Amino acid sequence: MKASAPIATSFAPHMLYSYGAVVVAMGVGLLAPATAAILLGPVLLLGLALLGLAHGACDQLVLPAYHPVRGKAWWLYLVRFLVSYLALAAVVVVGWWLWPSAAVLFFFLLTIWHWGSADAPTQPQRPALWVAHSVLRGTLLFVIPAFAWPAEMLHIINSLLYFTGGQLVTAAVFASAAQGAGWVVLLGHLGLWVGYAKLNEANRWRIDMLEVLLLIGLFVVLPPLLAVGVYFCFWHSLQHVLRLNPLLGYTAPISSRRAKGWELMREIGFFVRRSLPILLISLVALAVLYVLFAARLSTSDALVSLALVVASVVTLPHALLVSLVMDRKAAS
Repeated sequence: MKASAPIATSFAPHMLYSYGAVVVAMGVGLLAPATAAILLGPVLLLGLALLGLAHGACDQLVLPAYHPVRGKAWWLYLVRFLVSYLALAAVVVVGWWLWPSAAVLFFFLLTIWHWGSADAPTQPQRPALWVAHSVLRGTLLFVIPAFAWPAEMLHIINSLLYFTGGQLVTAAVFASAAQGAGWVVLLGHLGLWVGYAKLNEANRWRIDMLEVLLLIGLFVVLPPLLAVGVYFCFWHSLQHVLRLNPLLGYTAPISSRRAKGWELMREIGFFVRRSLPILLISLVALAVLYVLFAARLSTSDALVSLALVVASVVTLPHALLVSLVMDRKAAS
């Protein structure tokens, strides 16, 4: 009988980069709350370009990383990939056009899954536990700001619904949903940590508890948009880049083993170079969209809403690729 592979529960050093970014962002929010947006804004814009947009701009390279294709087969694969990717994106566009309220709910649920599953530790022998951990982590990212910044969160949701023509959410419905999800997150995490303790995986529940505390601090200290920006750029996107780089051929020079900061810059530079063609196309497309919708973008609420709609269009194919290819391979 083939022996089962051991499950890794040790601390991942590359997470220190994201932990550090969260701690710094919380420090800014605590020390200069009135100017946090001004201080963090330029850094977030840079992070959005080099990490946020770029982290999905290498999606076309994921499948070939596991199943190499060369020569004419590469171009045939690329055409099929782009057609499939655009078809899924078109489905989302149609959803926004016909059923905006349902599209908002679908986008939030998909984001919960995608962010949560990216953060949850790989568990090849326990897929149900991985799914539970993923859902709890993703829901946490929405529940905390819903309690800490309820008026701001409701405003963001209703601005998106207003922008797309959906039905607005009442304060009572929002409060009830937040309360129900809050109990699920609280009891679910307690059960999760007790389960890990019973499985003699102390490192796993301790690391998860540390990350939960860091994320709670981030989403309590900073307003939702700033907190989401920090998390999306310097946690979710950065960790995806570091996860994908070895599949794309990145190897750290021996001389850089001790220079962790420079090594991170090398990794980001390597990924940006690989993603550059699609990244440039994405930036041009965003500029075109801004021009086309300029008449409707007279307020910051409209600009944020358009950004969320655009994000949702590419989230579906990107999330499916990560879950069905990268996560599936990691679990096998």
